[in-house]
Amino acid sequence: MRRRKKIEKSGRGITLASKWRKGFFPILFSRLGLVLIMLLIQILMMSTIWYFFGQILGRYFIGGQTLFELIVLIFLFNSPMDSSAKLSWTLLIAVMPLFGTLFYVWTNVEMGHRTIKRKLNVIAEETKQYMIQSESAVKKLKSLNRESSALAKYLFDYGNAPVYDNVRMEYYPFGEDKFPRMLEELEKAKEFIFLEFFIIEEGYLWGRVLEILSRKVQEGVEVRVMYDDTCEFANLPPDYPKRLQKIGIQCKIWERIKPVVTSAYNYRDHRKVMIIDGKVAFCGGDNLADEYINRVERFGHWKDASVMLRGAAVDSFTLMYLQMWNVTSKNKDDFGKYLNKYEKGLTADGCVIPYGESPLNNHKIAERVYMDMLYTAKDYVYVMTPYLILDDELTAALRYAAERGVDVCLILPGIPDKMPVWALAKKHYRSLLDAGVKIYEYTPGFVHAKVVISDNIKAVVGTINFDYRSLYHHFECAAYMVGIPCIKDIREDFTETLSKCRTVTYESMKHEKLYLKAVGSVLKLIAPLL
Repeated sequence: MRRRKKIEKSGRGITLASKWRKGFFPILFSRLGLVLIMLLIQILMMSTIWYFFGQILGRYFIGGQTLFELIVLIFLFNSPMDSSAKLSWTLLIAVMPLFGTLFYVWTNVEMGHRTIKRKLNVIAEETKQYMIQSESAVKKLKSLNRESSALAKYLFDYGNAPVYDNVRMEYYPFGEDKFPRMLEELEKAKEFIFLEFFIIEEGYLWGRVLEILSRKVQEGVEVRVMYDDTCEFANLPPDYPKRLQKIGIQCKIWERIKPVVTSAYNYRDHRKVMIIDGKVAFCGGDNLADEYINRVERFGHWKDASVMLRGAAVDSFTLMYLQMWNVTSKNKDDFGKYLNKYEKGLTADGCVIPYGESPLNNHKIAERVYMDMLYTAKDYVYVMTPYLILDDELTAALRYAAERGVDVCLILPGIPDKMPVWALAKKHYRSLLDAGVKIYEYTPGFVHAKVVISDNIKAVVGTINFDYRSLYHHFECAAYMVGIPCIKDIREDFTETLSKCRTVTYESMKHEKLYLKAVGSVLKLIAPLL
């Protein structure tokens, strides 16, 4: 039986349906079950055809397969791919020649993601006219921190991300701090509300937000909601967009997963953004589900972080949102209609650069920002991240910063949400400790914040983890700040969080459970492919 479509009101706001059913049989007969079955059938068919083809042609087939593998390896080692990823692919091809070779070719040649890339590139080129770099803002940034002006040039040239100095920002160290402020700003909406989140789950938080959204639609406010399709499999029914549309809310799902084998599914929309009237933007690590405000407990206390921006910088987030929305639109938006709505006359002591990351370009903007902070730091670099799956470049940057005397501190979860990923993170500990990096684990629970702060002058808050998925496979976004007053609040939050952490030492690592060490060792072989 399908979930009820009737809108229900309760103390927690609006729900569009009862709790999404979970369990083996509901999943088996759901869209998720169909997709998994169809994908399995396709894989089995391809494997069977390849097997019988080999049986018929015998040694000629084996010789051809070997030549094909050699050609693939030549292309692999001449690609711009990170060296650790090349090693993982080589290992996969060596251990499973047939599967590994075909899998590599499929992920690099398959046309599914090429269509998205082409559309995004066209939209990005068409919208460059809206992002104009203020020379006065660049000069101000240079006076605050000379090294940041070089990064600013890179972000503008390769990410279409201008510097803004007419901005106000607030920092929220927990989801429960952001939530009431978010509701307050939603209540003020007069023209439009844009939401883009990796996860939306019905409950108290989303119910309260949805109640305001449904009311704002009746007042004539344009409301758009976009979420990633992996959310549907876990939390929402397949027809949830239609349920939202019935109450006047436009809704899109990013890259719906269908029963067809395609590499496009690897590129997920991991952004968490809320834009209100082009005047206010929220960005951070928290999704729209109750654990993010600690109303329910999943992995101990949930530690997240986010920022709110006012001023011209909101335009950058608005443009990022509209670019993603229009990838699947038949009729393109009039982008100018939603820009230049910000409050005029704002001034700030510092500057901010909102920027996005796309897995469909070769610039690795998100990683470049983190590495720049590490290479230019003079006194310290403090990091909060839920995951630590590093490539060689980022590992080298962390180690070098510590080796030249910079105080490098990492805060990671004390209670993991994914045990294999936690085990893999621990495989980086010894190498980092050897270089002088300090590592801490948040005792009360799970750190989901994506925060980097350096020298009391620079900080990043956004959606970008220190792992392969965020840096290579996800659409992400963040705000890079220089001299903004709330950087002081970020530093205080890090210090407060640190007081609740246990220190990772060589001695504590000896007492790690054997299965964690074993799982981490195995997964490290294929970490770039996870």
